[in-house]
This record gives sequence, structure tokens and C-alpha cells, in this order.
Amino acid sequence: MKEEDIGSTMDVDPKQYEQIIINGKDSHNIILSYLIHGCFKDTVESLVASTGLKVSAAQLEDMEKRKRILHFALNGNVLGAIQLTEEVSPDLLEKDNGLLFDLLSLRFVELISSKKCTEALEFAQAKLTPFGKMQDYVEKLEDFMALLAYGEPEKSPVFHLLSLDYRQHVADKLNRAILAHACMPSYSDLERIIQQATVVRQCLSGDLGKDVVSPFSLKDFLKS
Repeated sequence: MKEEDIGSTMDVDPKQYEQIIINGKDSHNIILSYLIHGCFKDTVESLVASTGLKVSAAQLEDMEKRKRILHFALNGNVLGAIQLTEEVSPDLLEKDNGLLFDLLSLRFVELISSKKCTEALEFAQAKLTPFGKMQDYVEKLEDFMALLAYGEPEKSPVFHLLSLDYRQHVADKLNRAILAHACMPSYSDLERIIQQATVVRQCLSGDLGKDVVSPFSLKDFLKS
């Protein structure tokens, strides 16, 4: 196939996608997978009631437990999130130092944000300092400790550590870890489909070169 022919396949008219028949049940299952993964329990129950899909009592119970943990992590009760995680997934945090550090760092950030700098320092010395003995955490630890040097940490070079985006990142990581610990998929079907489609398009773009097609953008593709 010529380069120009291959390149043209990268810019297919979106209307052509409409010719591909999608099984409604498959779509519902993909949506259900995403909702279960994200702990949207009420929406799951509504979808099940309207489509006839099946969700077990165990799945509903699991969602409720993970939802509580994520709520704690996102709303300033990291110690509560850690306690519940240890109950739901015994030994998970003991084995996953990276996840434990991330959660403890959120607690440190909570104290900094509340202007409890003395308590934050004491917490760091008791809970975070031991990670300084491991090379993988030295730079991260330095970034968090740098917050103590600023009267207005939200204006510091590492202000992103105080953001909701960072907290959401840690919560997502925790959710995936709990799912994997329970031998369940750590990514929803919808995420897997997006990941696969993105990788395929990026590989095609890379093989053809920038002079033939522009780099693939999922955001631009979904707008087309």
C-alpha cells in the first residue's frame, strides 16, 4: 500500500464509522464495567434496572467498600482511607510501598493545607522519613518537605502536590490497586478500548512519519 493510501486511512470520514453495527448489549456491558470500576453504585443500579443486566450482591458490596475508601481519600480523611484499605485488602499497603507513600503524603498535604506545619513536620518525621532510606523516594520526599519552606505553599514550585488533581491521581491508583489485589481488572473495559485504540493509531502515525500524517490526538479524534 502506498504511503498516501495509508495516510488516507488515518483520516477516515467519521460518518463511515456509523456503518459498523454495534451490539447494544456490548455497549451496555462496557458502560457497566466503567461504572462498577468507578464505584458509581446508584447509577449501576439504575442501568441494571433499565437494561436487565446482572450485577451480583458481591459486586455491589465491593463497590460500596471502595466508594467509602475513595471518598475518604478525596475528602481529607486519608487515615480513614488507610484503615479501611487494610480491612478490605489486608497486606496490600504492607507490600506496596509506593502506594503507602502516596497515601501518607496526602495526609502530610492535608496538614500543610490546614496550616498545621508543626504537626505536619512531626508526621513527616514519624511516617515519611523512613522512605528517605530508599532511593526511589528521596526526590519525592524532598518535594513534599519543600512545602514547609513556604508561608504560602500554594505559590511554591511544587504547588501541584496540593491540588485536587494530585489527590485524584492517588485515589485512582488506590482504586486500581484494591481491584488488582482482589484479582479483578484494574482498568475498565472502556479504558482498555481507549488505550488500545490510542496505541494503534499512535503506532500507525509513528510508522508513517510526521511528514505523512500528524500525530494522533484522542481528544481531536473524539471531536471529529
